[in-house]
Order: sequence, then C-alpha cells, then structure tokens
Amino acid sequence: MPEKVTAERTGKSVFQKVEKLVAVKGMNDILPPDSARWEWLEDKVRTLMGRYAYRNIRTPILEHTQLFVRGIGEVTDIVEKEMYSFEDRSDKHGDHDHLTMRPENTASVVRAVTEHNLLYDGGKRLYYMGPMFRRERPQRGRYRQFHQIGAEALGFAGPEVDAELILLAAALWKELGLTDWRLEINSLGQPEERAQHRAQLIAHLELHADTLDEEAKRRLHSNPLRILDTKNPAMKAVVESAPRLIDFLGAESLAHFEGLKAILDANSIPWTLNHRLVRGLDYYNLTVFEFVTDRLGAQGTICAGGRYDYLIEQMGGKAAPAVGWALGVERVLELIKEQGNSVPNPEPDAYAVIPEASALPVVLQTLQALRAAGVSVQMHAGATAEGMGSMKSQFKRADGSGARFALIFGAAELLQGCVAVKPLRGEKTAAPQAQTLQPLDNVAAWVEMLRS
Repeated sequence: MPEKVTAERTGKSVFQKVEKLVAVKGMNDILPPDSARWEWLEDKVRTLMGRYAYRNIRTPILEHTQLFVRGIGEVTDIVEKEMYSFEDRSDKHGDHDHLTMRPENTASVVRAVTEHNLLYDGGKRLYYMGPMFRRERPQRGRYRQFHQIGAEALGFAGPEVDAELILLAAALWKELGLTDWRLEINSLGQPEERAQHRAQLIAHLELHADTLDEEAKRRLHSNPLRILDTKNPAMKAVVESAPRLIDFLGAESLAHFEGLKAILDANSIPWTLNHRLVRGLDYYNLTVFEFVTDRLGAQGTICAGGRYDYLIEQMGGKAAPAVGWALGVERVLELIKEQGNSVPNPEPDAYAVIPEASALPVVLQTLQALRAAGVSVQMHAGATAEGMGSMKSQFKRADGSGARFALIFGAAELLQGCVAVKPLRGEKTAAPQAQTLQPLDNVAAWVEMLRS
C-alpha cells in the first residue's frame, strides 16, 4: 500500500509510490484456479492412501541440521550445496541451535518414529504431504520451495512391502490418468556387498581418470557409486563398462530382488532393470526404484524411493527395516497438463443474485440454510459501497462462476416469501428449463434440485 507523505509547502497529503514486493525466486504462489488442481490431486492421494491403510504424519518444516547430515549423508549434493541452514538466535545462556528447512522428509519421518517410539507395537504405514526446500537453480519442475507426497512403510523387511509401495504409486498414476511413465528398478544390496563393489569400482574409475570430469574426481573416494548416475555423455563408456553392483550381491539380496520382481510381474507392472540407478541419498540398501517420464525433459523422475533398513538405528532408534518413496507434486501436475488430462474445476451449485442491499438479511439466512444442507452457493457482493450493481452485471458474474443455477432475490419474489431459481446450464439442443419460485421457509423441499 502506498505510504502517506505530508507535503510541507501545500499542507496536502500525497502518496509516494513504494516498490512492489515479490516472492523469493523459486518459491511460488499457488493461486486459484490452479490451486484447485492441487486440491484435486491431494484428495486423490488421501483416498488412495486410505485404501492401502496408510495413515497421515505431519512433521515440522524446521529440524536440527544434524538430522539431515546424519541421515542423508555428508557427501551428498543436498547436504554439501543445497540446504537452507542457519543458526537460530541465542537463548539467555548464549546457546543456539543450528537449524535447516527440510530438504526431504524421510529423515524427519524416521526422527518422529524414533522419538515417539511408534514401532513399539509393530510396523507402521505412513504418508505425508508438504513443502521441501533446496537452494538450487530454479527450472522447469525444479524449485527452491517444492512439494512432495511420500509414503513410508517402517518395520517391514520383506519384498512384498517394496512391491506394495510400487503398486500404490502405479495405482495413483491410474487414478490420475497418467500413462506416459516407466518403472526402473535396481538393487544396491547390503553394505558389505557394496563395500566389495566399491573397491572394484574405484579401481576401474582410476584406470580412466583422464576421462572423469571434476565432479567425478571429487566423488571418486567419497561417494563413487554416485558417479554411475552421471549425466555427462563423455563418461558414458566408462560408466557402462564399470563393474555392476548386482554381480556382487549375495543369495539373500538376490532372493529379495527376485521376490520383488515376481510380485510386479504377477500384477502386470512393467519394469526395467537399470544397473546405473543408485539414488542420491546415502541411506538406501537393497531395492531402489524410479518412475520416469520422457515428457518433462531433464527433470524426468516423477517418483522415486527404495529401502533404508539401517536409517532408524542410525537415528538412535531400535534397528528396524523400512522402505518408502516420494513424488514431486509440481512434476506430476506438469505431466498431467502435458498429457492433456482434464482436471475438474470446482464450481458452485448456485449463484445468489441480489438486486437490493435491503434483502441481504433474508439472503444470508437462506444461503446459510442451503450451505448447511450441502449446497455450494456463491453470493454476489458489491464491489463498491454504493450498491449491489446492475442485474446485467450480476448475471454476467453468475454465468462466469460456472454455477448451474441463479437464485434471484428480487423484491417481487421476496414479497411472496420465495426466491426465483433460474437454470444457467443445459444442453443447447434441449428446450430451456423454466424459472421456478421456491419457498424460503422450506429450503429442504428444493435443495436436491441445486446439488450438482
């Protein structure tokens, strides 16, 4: 709002223009009507999670920085370069916390499960929705504040739960009408198996040191597995000829992976084995997977996850297996748009047309009764203090609202104790429906007519 400044010479009030404030780059407002698409997706997710017996968990946006350093891994891109971290204000003793805005939510879920001992009576199936934060260059499908929906199954060791989570994601794609996706899977085995592979991988990469880019050289001895996920085409041959982790897996790890594949095959879920799929977080073991699309360019992963059997113990809890996934809400909505899928736009059942402001007490009483009975009603409101506006302008707004009916609270109708109900929609080839008068003292008698 402009700041009021007093002019010294004239004694009159003038307004000095103030610079407009805008949102932080990469942190976007979600406005109507686009917000309706988000609500539609969230409703689909809640319904589906209920069918699979997953229950909602909500964790804080701010956590202690050490949670993510310990959980995600010190040599990951997220911890090294992308976290929003800061020192909180000191308390009266001069102590202060080092806090981070959550860059992902699995670590927070595990912290909550451990802190509150949720696994005391057996495994838990949980899901979450909410914003995450990473400081990276904003681009299509990638923002500094982005939103994830995730599902986590904690306390279950078998491949059937890995499969259940993948089936849950595939069922969601069906609910959303998404078809242009593929599932890639891999197994990272257990830590001792990875250690054997790691030694062989480092030796192989050292033989081709002149081909490695600077990022790969930096990771060579700290996190060589991540080099396999490089997008640098100059390193493609070196990566493809590298030792394969699956060749180092023992009988139990292979049996777990075969169990997963058998369930996917039985449910007609197509999958591809991707030996280069390692995921970017340190806590994974055994199963890892990604749902990928080619419609979104470089940001093609729409959902990803895997098993993290050692993270709970790493967070100070009693050792327990776990597996989960997270999807990017912005990317999924973008894919829905790319495929041309329509998303319902919420529209009111009725629009209240009010010729005179004197009718407002009766109007509001009637609208409240309709809303209590489950009818969605948008009330016309005057844009200025001078009145309700012309009937023509009100009907224009009624039509633009998408409502199926207009409720006309005219003086003649009110004298009869009625409201005029005028249909606004219908097939163009059909005869127009007639306007009717409905009693104000018995809303229940005509409420069904208004419900969409």
